[in-house]
Amino acid sequence: MPGSNPGGKSSQSNAPLVPAGRLAPFVLVTALFYMWAIPNNLNDILIRQFMKSFALSRFAAGFIQTAFYLGYFGFAIPAGMLMRRFGYKRGILTGLCLLAAGSYLFWPAANAGSYSFFLLALFVIASGLSFLETAANPIIVRMGSPENSEQRLNFSQAFNPLGSITATLVGTVFIFSGVELTASQVAAQKAAGTYAAYLHSEILRVITPYLVLGTAALVLAFLIARTHFPSLDVEEEHEEGSQGDGLGILLQRHFMLGVLAQFLYVGAQVGTWSYFIQYVQSYAGMPERVAGYMLTGTLAAFAVGRFLSAWILKFFRPDRLLCVFAVCNVVLTLTAISQPNWVGVICLLSSSFFMSMMFPTIFALGIHGLGSRTKTGGSLMVMAIIGGAAMTPIMGKVADAMQVSAAYSVPCFCYLVIALYAWFGARPKGAKAS
Repeated sequence: MPGSNPGGKSSQSNAPLVPAGRLAPFVLVTALFYMWAIPNNLNDILIRQFMKSFALSRFAAGFIQTAFYLGYFGFAIPAGMLMRRFGYKRGILTGLCLLAAGSYLFWPAANAGSYSFFLLALFVIASGLSFLETAANPIIVRMGSPENSEQRLNFSQAFNPLGSITATLVGTVFIFSGVELTASQVAAQKAAGTYAAYLHSEILRVITPYLVLGTAALVLAFLIARTHFPSLDVEEEHEEGSQGDGLGILLQRHFMLGVLAQFLYVGAQVGTWSYFIQYVQSYAGMPERVAGYMLTGTLAAFAVGRFLSAWILKFFRPDRLLCVFAVCNVVLTLTAISQPNWVGVICLLSSSFFMSMMFPTIFALGIHGLGSRTKTGGSLMVMAIIGGAAMTPIMGKVADAMQVSAAYSVPCFCYLVIALYAWFGARPKGAKAS
């Protein structure tokens, strides 16, 4: 009744979040969200580490994210095609094997001391993650009632920042050595002929975390291979509200704008975290390890936001909550730009809380009503992750030309467009306001 629904959320059915008999596959697919967050967020550590060990500029180091998200972009459509023919489970197993292969490539890349080899390894890892995300997000959406799909996806995605926290802690402790040479120390080592050995020792520090990651991916692949998955493909074809089987269904406004919003969101998220350590070092004067622990704090805020959002979505319409959170991040990033000090650091840390619900909510809103074209739509949504490759080098270029704080004008713009999308374009044409 009017007045009892503060966010305009339509009344929920009493359907459980996860139907009986689907808990095991739900748990295993949810574990994927934790798994793929680790290589995603180790990139933030690698940017700082490779700037030191390979003496890279911010712009050159930004190609870590470019190579990574090109893998997402290039394999999203093949992932969707494979899953349309062989099903979601086969797509997940393919993704985990590619993730393991790319992780193991870090060993020869480190021994060769080749930045290009590392970029290739990251491309392979991201190719695997493209399969995982193309499969996992629609599976969770379809795992239960459509009425609580956004809530269910936000819950599963809430385990993603726990993986992010794991990655930054592992990277800070096991990849960062804590040794930051001054210009005079560098000159002294070069004169003594020990500088190259020091740089190589810094490169070798990345091997162990990635070998462990690759092994964990293979273990999870074994468990998934042994688990029965529900047949969600038939359910997609008969989804209520689906408007047909043709590719024209993908031309719906809410879906196309959703792909754009996802592109901008991923660019904003990746860029915000990629340059956070440098922002803290530049304006708060903290060493790399302390800055790394502070990055962990931003990811903790992200995790809290995900779990809290999954609960809040019981009461508020997802598009309206998305708009409010995006506006909050516009304000926070503007403050970080204008106040490059501890105030700005706190604002950027807080922005992770408000970005937390954006990816799963945009994804669920975008693929609503696609029916048998859900796999194709999911592929295009995953391809939108290329925003991480596009925005990070742009931020690096702005930071090199001006300063790190000015680079945050890029995510600020992204959040503004997301807010407009959430308010005006996130619901299917003709959908009734509730």
